[in-house]
Amino acid sequence: MFIKVLGSAAGGGFPQWNCNCANCSGLRNGTIQAQARTQSSIIVSDNGEDWVLCNASPDISQQIAHTPELNKKGVLRGTAIGSIILTDSQIDHTTGLLSLREGCPHQVWCTPEVHADLTSGFPIFTMLQHWNGGLQHHGLTPLEPFRVDVCRDLQFTAIPILSNAPPYSPYRDRPLPGHNVALFIENTANGQTLLYAPGLGEPDAVIMPWLEKADCLLIDGTVWQDDELLATGVGKNTGKAMGHLALAEEHGLMALLASLPAQRKILIHINNTNPILNEQSPQRQYLAQQGIEVSWDGMAIHLQESAS
Repeated sequence: MFIKVLGSAAGGGFPQWNCNCANCSGLRNGTIQAQARTQSSIIVSDNGEDWVLCNASPDISQQIAHTPELNKKGVLRGTAIGSIILTDSQIDHTTGLLSLREGCPHQVWCTPEVHADLTSGFPIFTMLQHWNGGLQHHGLTPLEPFRVDVCRDLQFTAIPILSNAPPYSPYRDRPLPGHNVALFIENTANGQTLLYAPGLGEPDAVIMPWLEKADCLLIDGTVWQDDELLATGVGKNTGKAMGHLALAEEHGLMALLASLPAQRKILIHINNTNPILNEQSPQRQYLAQQGIEVSWDGMAIHLQESAS
Protein backbone atom coordinates (compact mmCIF):
# COMPACT_ATOMS: atom_id res chain seq x y z
CA MET A 1 0.00 0.00 0.00
CA PHE A 2 1.26 3.45 -0.91
CA ILE A 3 0.32 6.42 1.27
CA LYS A 4 1.40 10.02 0.83
CA VAL A 5 0.69 12.90 3.20
CA LEU A 6 -0.43 15.94 1.23
CA GLY A 7 -1.00 18.11 4.30
CA SER A 8 -0.13 17.44 7.94
CA ALA A 9 -1.45 20.51 9.80
CA ALA A 10 -4.78 21.23 11.45
CA GLY A 11 -7.12 24.00 10.27
CA GLY A 12 -5.26 27.18 9.33
CA GLY A 13 -2.03 25.37 8.47
CA PHE A 14 1.39 26.22 9.89
CA PRO A 15 2.22 29.01 10.22
CA GLN A 16 -1.40 30.11 10.45
CA TRP A 17 -1.95 33.27 8.42
CA ASN A 18 -3.13 35.40 11.38
CA CYS A 19 -1.20 33.80 14.24
CA ASN A 20 1.89 35.05 16.05
CA CYS A 21 2.14 32.33 18.68
CA ALA A 22 5.63 31.14 19.58
CA ASN A 23 5.55 28.45 16.89
CA CYS A 24 4.20 30.60 14.04
CA SER A 25 6.41 33.61 14.75
CA GLY A 26 9.38 31.31 15.39
CA LEU A 27 8.99 29.64 12.00
CA ARG A 28 8.63 32.98 10.22
CA ASN A 29 11.73 34.53 11.80
CA GLY A 30 13.82 31.36 11.80
CA THR A 31 14.26 31.04 15.56
CA ILE A 32 12.86 27.50 15.76
CA GLN A 33 13.63 24.41 13.70
CA ALA A 34 10.35 23.49 12.03
CA GLN A 35 8.70 22.87 8.67
CA ALA A 36 5.76 24.76 7.17
CA ARG A 37 2.66 22.60 6.77
CA THR A 38 -0.60 22.75 4.81
CA GLN A 39 -3.95 21.52 6.08
CA SER A 40 -4.45 17.79 6.50
CA SER A 41 -5.14 15.39 3.65
CA ILE A 42 -3.67 12.14 2.32
CA ILE A 43 -3.72 10.01 -0.82
CA VAL A 44 -3.59 6.19 -0.92
CA SER A 45 -2.98 3.71 -3.73
CA ASP A 46 -2.51 0.01 -4.37
CA ASN A 47 -0.30 0.53 -7.44
CA GLY A 48 1.40 3.92 -7.05
CA GLU A 49 -0.31 5.24 -10.20
CA ASP A 50 -4.01 5.65 -9.38
CA TRP A 51 -4.91 7.44 -6.16
CA VAL A 52 -7.76 7.90 -3.69
CA LEU A 53 -7.88 11.33 -2.04
CA CYS A 54 -8.91 11.20 1.62
CA ASN A 55 -10.25 14.67 2.53
CA ALA A 56 -9.94 17.76 0.35
CA SER A 57 -8.00 20.47 2.17
CA PRO A 58 -8.35 24.19 1.35
CA ASP A 59 -4.70 23.87 0.23
CA ILE A 60 -5.41 21.13 -2.33
CA SER A 61 -4.19 23.13 -5.37
CA GLN A 62 -0.82 23.77 -3.72
CA GLN A 63 -0.64 20.15 -2.56
CA ILE A 64 -1.31 18.75 -6.04
CA ALA A 65 1.33 21.08 -7.51
CA HIS A 66 3.91 19.62 -5.09
CA THR A 67 2.92 15.97 -5.63
CA PRO A 68 4.40 14.47 -8.84
CA GLU A 69 2.39 11.27 -8.32
CA LEU A 70 -0.80 13.21 -9.09
CA ASN A 71 0.45 14.53 -12.43
CA LYS A 72 -1.46 12.42 -14.96
CA LYS A 73 0.66 12.08 -18.06
CA GLY A 74 -0.81 11.91 -21.55
CA VAL A 75 -3.87 14.10 -20.93
CA LEU A 76 -4.40 17.82 -21.49
CA ARG A 77 -6.27 18.20 -18.21
CA GLY A 78 -6.65 15.82 -15.31
CA THR A 79 -4.96 14.32 -12.28
CA ALA A 80 -4.37 10.79 -10.99
CA ILE A 81 -7.07 11.32 -8.32
CA GLY A 82 -9.73 8.75 -9.19
CA SER A 83 -11.97 8.91 -6.12
CA ILE A 84 -12.45 11.09 -3.04
CA ILE A 85 -13.48 9.98 0.47
CA LEU A 86 -14.48 12.44 3.21
CA THR A 87 -14.11 11.54 6.89
CA ASP A 88 -16.22 14.48 8.08
CA SER A 89 -17.72 17.79 6.92
CA GLN A 90 -15.19 20.09 8.59
CA ILE A 91 -14.12 23.18 6.63
CA ASP A 92 -10.47 22.08 6.59
CA HIS A 93 -11.38 18.70 5.07
CA THR A 94 -13.91 19.77 2.42
CA THR A 95 -13.23 23.31 1.14
CA GLY A 96 -10.71 21.96 -1.35
CA LEU A 97 -13.59 20.48 -3.33
CA LEU A 98 -14.32 24.03 -4.55
CA SER A 99 -10.80 24.29 -5.95
CA LEU A 100 -11.29 21.03 -7.84
CA ARG A 101 -14.34 22.36 -9.73
CA GLU A 102 -12.50 22.59 -13.09
CA GLY A 103 -12.04 18.81 -12.94
CA CYS A 104 -15.67 17.88 -12.29
CA PRO A 105 -17.33 15.47 -12.18
CA HIS A 106 -15.66 13.87 -9.14
CA GLN A 107 -16.71 10.66 -7.40
CA VAL A 108 -17.15 11.45 -3.69
CA TRP A 109 -17.90 8.96 -0.90
CA CYS A 110 -19.25 10.14 2.46
CA THR A 111 -21.82 9.30 5.13
CA PRO A 112 -25.42 10.61 4.99
CA GLU A 113 -24.64 13.00 7.87
CA VAL A 114 -21.67 14.52 6.04
CA HIS A 115 -23.67 14.75 2.82
CA ALA A 116 -26.49 16.54 4.66
CA ASP A 117 -24.07 19.15 6.07
CA LEU A 118 -22.55 19.63 2.62
CA THR A 119 -25.93 20.23 0.98
CA SER A 120 -27.32 22.59 3.64
CA GLY A 121 -25.11 24.57 6.04
CA PHE A 122 -22.11 24.38 3.66
CA PRO A 123 -23.75 23.38 0.34
CA ILE A 124 -20.72 22.38 -1.72
CA PHE A 125 -22.60 19.55 -3.45
CA THR A 126 -25.35 21.97 -4.47
CA MET A 127 -22.98 24.70 -5.68
CA LEU A 128 -20.80 22.41 -7.76
CA GLN A 129 -23.72 20.98 -9.73
CA HIS A 130 -23.09 23.90 -12.09
CA TRP A 131 -19.64 22.54 -13.07
CA ASN A 132 -19.90 19.62 -15.49
CA GLY A 133 -21.95 17.36 -13.25
CA GLY A 134 -20.31 18.46 -10.01
CA LEU A 135 -19.75 15.95 -7.24
CA GLN A 136 -21.18 12.50 -7.80
CA HIS A 137 -22.23 11.36 -4.34
CA HIS A 138 -21.73 7.77 -3.20
CA GLY A 139 -23.16 6.94 0.21
CA LEU A 140 -21.21 4.89 2.68
CA THR A 141 -22.50 3.16 5.76
CA PRO A 142 -20.29 3.01 8.85
CA LEU A 143 -18.83 -0.45 9.57
CA GLU A 144 -19.81 -1.77 6.12
CA PRO A 145 -16.72 -2.36 3.90
CA PHE A 146 -16.76 -0.67 0.50
CA ARG A 147 -14.55 -0.17 -2.54
CA VAL A 148 -14.21 2.84 -4.82
CA ASP A 149 -13.80 3.16 -8.58
CA VAL A 150 -10.00 2.93 -8.57
CA CYS A 151 -7.48 0.87 -6.59
CA ARG A 152 -9.70 -2.19 -6.46
CA ASP A 153 -7.35 -4.04 -4.10
CA LEU A 154 -8.13 -1.45 -1.40
CA GLN A 155 -11.10 -2.09 0.86
CA PHE A 156 -12.31 0.79 3.03
CA THR A 157 -14.34 0.65 6.24
CA ALA A 158 -15.65 3.83 7.88
CA ILE A 159 -15.45 3.56 11.67
CA PRO A 160 -17.58 5.99 13.73
CA ILE A 161 -15.45 7.95 16.18
CA LEU A 162 -16.28 10.24 19.08
CA SER A 163 -15.53 13.77 17.93
CA ASN A 164 -17.67 16.82 17.07
CA ALA A 165 -19.66 18.22 14.16
CA PRO A 166 -18.47 21.46 12.49
CA PRO A 167 -19.34 24.80 14.10
CA TYR A 168 -21.76 25.54 11.24
CA SER A 169 -23.64 22.24 11.63
CA PRO A 170 -26.96 22.06 13.53
CA TYR A 171 -25.44 19.02 15.22
CA ARG A 172 -22.52 20.90 16.81
CA ASP A 173 -21.92 19.45 20.31
CA ARG A 174 -24.47 16.67 19.63
CA PRO A 175 -23.01 14.82 16.62
CA LEU A 176 -24.53 11.70 15.14
CA PRO A 177 -22.34 8.60 14.59
CA GLY A 178 -21.80 9.41 10.91
CA HIS A 179 -20.52 12.94 11.44
CA ASN A 180 -16.97 11.70 12.11
CA VAL A 181 -15.37 8.52 10.89
CA ALA A 182 -11.92 7.02 10.76
CA LEU A 183 -10.97 5.01 7.68
CA PHE A 184 -9.65 1.47 8.06
CA ILE A 185 -7.97 0.68 4.74
CA GLU A 186 -6.91 -2.85 3.85
CA ASN A 187 -5.04 -4.07 0.80
CA THR A 188 -6.90 -7.34 0.31
CA ALA A 189 -4.17 -8.67 -1.98
CA ASN A 190 -1.49 -8.72 0.72
CA GLY A 191 -3.07 -7.87 4.08
CA GLN A 192 -1.52 -4.43 4.67
CA THR A 193 -3.72 -2.21 6.87
CA LEU A 194 -3.88 1.49 7.70
CA LEU A 195 -6.13 3.35 10.12
CA TYR A 196 -6.51 7.02 9.16
CA ALA A 197 -8.12 9.12 11.91
CA PRO A 198 -7.37 12.85 11.61
CA GLY A 199 -10.02 13.59 14.25
CA LEU A 200 -10.40 11.57 17.46
CA GLY A 201 -12.16 12.88 20.55
CA GLU A 202 -11.75 9.75 22.67
CA PRO A 203 -11.33 6.03 22.11
CA ASP A 204 -14.38 3.86 22.69
CA ALA A 205 -15.43 0.24 22.26
CA VAL A 206 -16.20 0.80 18.57
CA ILE A 207 -12.82 2.14 17.45
CA MET A 208 -10.54 0.16 19.78
CA PRO A 209 -10.55 -3.17 17.88
CA TRP A 210 -9.61 -1.32 14.67
CA LEU A 211 -6.84 0.59 16.40
CA GLU A 212 -5.50 -2.71 17.74
CA LYS A 213 -5.31 -4.49 14.38
CA ALA A 214 -3.89 -1.77 12.10
CA ASP A 215 -0.31 -2.15 10.85
CA CYS A 216 0.00 1.64 10.61
CA LEU A 217 -1.83 4.40 12.47
CA LEU A 218 -2.07 7.86 10.90
CA ILE A 219 -3.83 9.56 13.75
CA ASP A 220 -4.97 12.88 15.21
CA GLY A 221 -2.11 14.77 16.89
CA THR A 222 -3.87 18.16 17.07
CA VAL A 223 -2.86 19.39 20.53
CA TRP A 224 -0.29 18.48 23.16
CA GLN A 225 -2.47 19.52 26.10
CA ASP A 226 -6.22 19.95 26.29
CA ASP A 227 -6.09 23.66 27.26
CA GLU A 228 -3.33 24.47 24.76
CA LEU A 229 -5.16 27.30 22.98
CA LEU A 230 -5.86 29.02 26.29
CA ALA A 231 -2.33 28.41 27.57
CA THR A 232 -0.80 29.96 24.44
CA GLY A 233 -3.22 32.88 24.55
CA VAL A 234 -4.74 32.35 21.09
CA GLY A 235 -8.18 30.95 21.96
CA LYS A 236 -10.53 29.48 24.52
CA ASN A 237 -11.61 26.16 23.02
CA THR A 238 -10.26 22.99 24.57
CA GLY A 239 -9.06 20.10 22.48
CA LYS A 240 -11.97 18.04 23.75
CA ALA A 241 -14.53 20.69 22.75
CA MET A 242 -13.10 20.70 19.24
CA GLY A 243 -13.24 16.90 19.10
CA HIS A 244 -9.56 16.05 19.60
CA LEU A 245 -7.80 13.86 22.17
CA ALA A 246 -4.78 15.69 23.58
CA LEU A 247 -1.45 13.88 23.45
CA ALA A 248 -0.11 14.45 26.96
CA GLU A 249 -3.16 14.14 29.21
CA GLU A 250 -3.25 11.33 31.79
CA HIS A 251 -5.48 9.22 29.53
CA GLY A 252 -4.47 10.98 26.36
CA LEU A 253 -3.30 9.87 22.95
CA MET A 254 0.28 8.97 23.94
CA ALA A 255 -1.03 6.61 26.62
CA LEU A 256 -3.36 5.07 24.06
CA LEU A 257 -0.61 4.65 21.46
CA ALA A 258 1.65 2.97 24.02
CA SER A 259 -0.91 0.18 24.35
CA LEU A 260 -1.25 -0.49 20.63
CA PRO A 261 0.83 -2.97 18.57
CA ALA A 262 0.97 -1.05 15.26
CA GLN A 263 4.32 -1.17 13.46
CA ARG A 264 4.16 2.57 12.81
CA LYS A 265 2.38 5.29 14.80
CA ILE A 266 2.28 8.61 12.97
CA LEU A 267 0.63 11.89 13.99
CA ILE A 268 -1.29 14.08 11.54
CA HIS A 269 -3.62 17.14 11.79
CA ILE A 270 -1.20 19.02 14.07
CA ASN A 271 -2.30 22.43 15.32
CA ASN A 272 0.01 25.43 14.92
CA THR A 273 0.22 25.79 18.73
CA ASN A 274 1.47 22.26 19.34
CA PRO A 275 5.06 22.27 20.68
CA ILE A 276 5.89 19.08 18.76
CA LEU A 277 6.16 21.21 15.59
CA ASN A 278 9.43 22.54 17.02
CA GLU A 279 11.79 19.71 16.13
CA GLN A 280 14.13 20.59 19.02
CA SER A 281 11.43 20.80 21.70
CA PRO A 282 11.43 18.37 24.65
CA GLN A 283 7.96 17.26 23.61
CA ARG A 284 9.21 16.28 20.15
CA GLN A 285 12.15 14.41 21.65
CA TYR A 286 9.83 12.56 23.99
CA LEU A 287 7.66 11.42 21.08
CA ALA A 288 10.74 10.07 19.33
CA GLN A 289 11.69 8.11 22.44
CA GLN A 290 8.21 6.56 22.40
CA GLY A 291 8.53 5.58 18.74
CA ILE A 292 5.84 8.03 17.64
CA GLU A 293 6.45 9.81 14.33
CA VAL A 294 5.28 13.28 13.29
CA SER A 295 4.09 13.49 9.69
CA TRP A 296 5.14 16.25 7.30
CA ASP A 297 3.86 17.45 3.96
CA GLY A 298 5.14 15.10 1.27
CA MET A 299 5.83 12.22 3.67
CA ALA A 300 5.64 8.91 1.76
CA ILE A 301 4.64 5.76 3.63
CA HIS A 302 5.03 2.39 1.90
CA LEU A 303 3.59 -0.45 3.94
CA GLN A 304 5.32 -3.78 3.63
CA GLU A 305 3.44 -7.06 3.39
CA SER A 306 1.74 -7.98 6.64
CA ALA A 307 3.48 -10.70 8.64
CA SER A 308 0.10 -12.29 9.33
